[in-house]
Amino acid sequence: MTIVCAPEARDLIVRERDAFQALYPQASIEVRTGTSRDAVSELFAARCGAGVITRELAPEERAAAVKGGLELEGYRFARDALVAVVHPSNPVQNISLPKLRAVYAGEVREWSQLAGARQGIRPVIQPMESDVTAFFVEEVMGGDAIRARVLTEGSDSAVVASVLRDPQAIGYVTLAWAERGARPLRLAPLTGLAYTLPDAETVYGGKYPLCRFFNCYVRPGGPQLASGFVTFITSTDGQRIVHETGFVPTSVPVRFVRRSPMLKSH
Repeated sequence: MTIVCAPEARDLIVRERDAFQALYPQASIEVRTGTSRDAVSELFAARCGAGVITRELAPEERAAAVKGGLELEGYRFARDALVAVVHPSNPVQNISLPKLRAVYAGEVREWSQLAGARQGIRPVIQPMESDVTAFFVEEVMGGDAIRARVLTEGSDSAVVASVLRDPQAIGYVTLAWAERGARPLRLAPLTGLAYTLPDAETVYGGKYPLCRFFNCYVRPGGPQLASGFVTFITSTDGQRIVHETGFVPTSVPVRFVRRSPMLKSH
């Protein structure tokens, strides 16, 4: 069976595939990378057994399925978040969605406008055709174009590396890369409301403003192997891999425990 998978979910799906094949050595699953739109198109055309996308089906995709008499079953298997990150030395801790929008619209150009230092802001984006930038444009920019002068990096890891090289930079990454050197900003949906730090608990509870779901879509009459894979990734073992990869489980109960800073680690 072939799975077409959006890039942001690829590492997770490869780990899920490897664990599944270790349990069922007779299974053979190839993971191909494509945008969410590619994954849906390949699934519509029966050129793959499953499509993994980092969003819900778009209205035009649902309309095409209805028009073509195609049935799809979708399963949410992970939560993710879009996280704004800056250099660790940047004194700015918080940003609201309107201010973040203004940065990428080219209207806010200095950190001093965000209670930071008197120096310019250098925004970093990921490729315009990527799912993460499509989500950013829709949810942060309200569908408007990014008009600021930006630097484009090809992946989460490249954005983090770019931000770590430049104390004036700001970029956006998925939740799995929020704590890999660059510092995440707390985010508020509107200026004046409470700011929320992106972590597993705030994403799981829906308190963080920029959350999304990863979905696995299959055809009801498609390969039985696809149904077996869905059963695995939504099981306790599969959801443990979701957690270990830096995302947030969806199909099993999750309990969060916060240790007191007064207690010794052991």
